[in-house]
Amino acid sequence: MPAPKRDIYLLSSRNLSPETIAVAFAKTSRFPDSFRDIAAELTDEKSAQFHEKWVVGYGHASVAEHAVLHIAIENASRIAMEAIESNRLASYTEKSTRYQKWDLDAFHMPTELEGHLLREKYVSTCRMLFETYAASLEPVKKVVQQQVPRRDNESDEAWDRRIRSRYVDVCRFILPAASLANVGMTANGRVLENAIRKWRSHPLAEIREIGETVKAVAQAELPTLVKYAEPVAYLTETSRELTALADARPVTSDNPCELVSYDVDGQERILAAALYRFGNGSYSEALGRVQTTPQPERTTLAESLLGQMGRHDVPLRELEHTVYTFDLVMDQGAYAEFKRHRMMSQTPQLQTAGLGYVTPRLMEEAGFGGEYRRAMEAAATLWQELNAFNPQVAQYIVPNGFNRRVLATFNLREAYAFCQLRAAANAHFSIRLVAQRIYEGINRVHPLLTNYMKLPDEPWQGIEEEYFG
Repeated sequence: MPAPKRDIYLLSSRNLSPETIAVAFAKTSRFPDSFRDIAAELTDEKSAQFHEKWVVGYGHASVAEHAVLHIAIENASRIAMEAIESNRLASYTEKSTRYQKWDLDAFHMPTELEGHLLREKYVSTCRMLFETYAASLEPVKKVVQQQVPRRDNESDEAWDRRIRSRYVDVCRFILPAASLANVGMTANGRVLENAIRKWRSHPLAEIREIGETVKAVAQAELPTLVKYAEPVAYLTETSRELTALADARPVTSDNPCELVSYDVDGQERILAAALYRFGNGSYSEALGRVQTTPQPERTTLAESLLGQMGRHDVPLRELEHTVYTFDLVMDQGAYAEFKRHRMMSQTPQLQTAGLGYVTPRLMEEAGFGGEYRRAMEAAATLWQELNAFNPQVAQYIVPNGFNRRVLATFNLREAYAFCQLRAAANAHFSIRLVAQRIYEGINRVHPLLTNYMKLPDEPWQGIEEEYFG
């Protein structure tokens, strides 16, 4: 009898519900039938019964990973966006502050401020920030137009599209964390259930409400898999107790990029892992060989590992065998992009006005520095008042230009991905500054392997001088 013929096809969500697709894939572990035949025998009711028994009853949660939803979330604050996008194994596309402009009333009104004495001051300060943002666009745009002249026969619209990110990049420093945005989220049932639990356990009412709404929306497609996504006492109680124990005073730092921990023998471990992968001996033997190899031969080994990489190639996974931990200070605009690198382990502190703010050079060149500083100082004043009431709520008023702390731990492979992407010439200058600082920190301790990163010849000091003065 001839061997069965290979067959590859879709189980389409146009014809089958997400829960049914999940069951069809799950049953292949115990049934010899084709996926088509399994799916043909299933109904939504049978699929729900399967999930109640195996996913809920016996804890086989991996089955839920085959059920995928695409969720649109509109008009949520930037604070909410961070909570939404904190789930590592989902995909997101968010409204960009680089290419779009904001309406004057596009900010979130926290439920916690209903009936509070600071409510009206919050509304007026948000409107002032949005008005200052809107007023800054034209003068900053004029400076950019002088730097990037119109091309021959180029229309006003085409010229503006070409330079828009350059002036909006600067003006967005004024926008507060209350600014509304949209995000498209794609996630499987297992990730979504965990996300809803986290959102429903969050200290901010906006995010709890989002969790409840997403659960209701998701149940239309995943009636069983997210049914038990309830708030988690562990999350709420741990957050409350550690907040009481932690030091709430913002402490400034002279070092915005401190490498606080790294594997001293990280280069040797990665080279040994590479030899281990392509050999047959033990890891200890490979590591011993590398440790006794003269430096010129180590350089040759590193060249074999990384020297053939093109600009868009991803290094081998053996670079994951060493990690770095950085204590970083960056403006919130940079963090909005930094947070997208979810393969890192990131521990951000709350947004604060206590670490000061940056002033883009173009604001000064546009003659708008005074208005910019007045807006930032007004936001800082209200932040202090709100912080005394509720530090979580106080975040909403903090503009993108204020600094923020984040602890980040990542391996060398992720460092390649982050530094090469975010140091590129088309990246925002704030995140380019962070990428070059991180590169310098790693290169200082592990130059043999980081020398293969393809970064612009643009040290962070030059970026700081050019864009912040």
